[in-house]
Amino acid sequence: MPAITADLHGIELIGWIVAIFLLGTAVSTPLWSKLGERAGNKFAYQLAAIFFVLGSFLQGMAPNMVFLIIARAIAGIGNGGMVSLPYIIYAQLYRNPRKRMRTLGFASASYATATIIGPLFGGYIVDTFSWHWIFYINVPIGLLSAVLVQIFFKKPRLVKRQAPVDYLGASLLAVGLILLLSGTELIGNGSGWLIAALMLAGVVVLGIMMRFEKSASDPIIPTRLFKNTNLLVDFALFAIIWGAFIGFVVYAPMWAQGLLGTTALIGGATQIPGSVTNFVGSGLVAPLRRVLTPQKVIALGTWTLIVTFVIMVLLGVHGAYWLILIAAAFEGFGNGMCFNELQVKVQEDAELEDLPVATSFSFLIRMLSQTFTTAIFSVIMNHSLRAGVLHSHGHISMGMLNKLSDSGTVGSLPQHLLPAMRVILHHGLHNIMFMGLILLLVAAALNLWALRKERQAKVAAN
Repeated sequence: MPAITADLHGIELIGWIVAIFLLGTAVSTPLWSKLGERAGNKFAYQLAAIFFVLGSFLQGMAPNMVFLIIARAIAGIGNGGMVSLPYIIYAQLYRNPRKRMRTLGFASASYATATIIGPLFGGYIVDTFSWHWIFYINVPIGLLSAVLVQIFFKKPRLVKRQAPVDYLGASLLAVGLILLLSGTELIGNGSGWLIAALMLAGVVVLGIMMRFEKSASDPIIPTRLFKNTNLLVDFALFAIIWGAFIGFVVYAPMWAQGLLGTTALIGGATQIPGSVTNFVGSGLVAPLRRVLTPQKVIALGTWTLIVTFVIMVLLGVHGAYWLILIAAAFEGFGNGMCFNELQVKVQEDAELEDLPVATSFSFLIRMLSQTFTTAIFSVIMNHSLRAGVLHSHGHISMGMLNKLSDSGTVGSLPQHLLPAMRVILHHGLHNIMFMGLILLLVAAALNLWALRKERQAKVAAN
């Protein structure tokens, strides 16, 4: 990201780089589950992989930020199927929740391995070649995944849905979310009236969609999901926890590169401890469920994540790199534990007929949360950067801050201004981590309420 923004001069659009990918993922996720129900999950996954490969190739070719953002939307659409369809398949293959938890543990191990290799290899590519190749490398990998699925995945017998696809509901969902995201991204940049109009239009469109969904024969998002209190709590925890989590994933590497002056390789390595502990946290869920209730497992994961953001909030401009690594280790453990438990809990709390749509909706909730919190984090960052530039009285520009986080361009900056620029960047990063901490404290409060309800239900059952 720092290399991209330095090359394409787009630090003010950094939120869109992440948000548009997540938005594409979010909007497409329910459609991929519907396609899987009609054409089979195998075909749906392979088609999603093709979208992701095409988007990756176009990202590598991007000559400017607008082109890159459009390409990332295409890749995000493919990503919606690639990340959600496997979890629908796991639920169909492993009806026993404990076996499914072990399977999710293996999936987390694969994820952890990939995310250990990814930052190291990606950082090496950026430092040695150029950022374009971190996207080109996805092309053969994405195609390989489609080929492996073709060879090894044995399709179960497909029971086709007779009801037509809810294209209108999907279209209204996409339009409503795009309007809301656009309004969020313009905060601090655009007219207050325009922002309010976009937000209001987004809410109205989504309201129309929910009304239409009540009469749709096979709705993209069945309204009956919202009548299930346990599911609502699951979705809310997913949304809040992943909203905070994306703040660390996006901005911890920038913290290392911009404030500590590390290379892209070392900046990306901030994600490695979390990749390892993610697997550990995920793998512990199944044995912990023998002695702890679901909400207690979630509580353990949530408070572990809170430690991550407490460390980052207390970290100063010259905070040690190893402290970021410790924060990352807590982040990975808590994230792995919360994801494994919540994903299985969603599938247990949903009715059997709603299992695919509840699974895809849980991904939709996560992606939407990350989309909008990323936009909000971007607003927080831009506000801090502009305030710092204004207070520098013309000595520091936004263009200079664009170069600060890239080891290839930081050497061209006036060395005597680097401390002041790092203070400006730190202010923005600190505010983002503080917002993440607030979100997790809200999640902890909701979890505390759910724990009380869980105890009351247990007493009533006995």
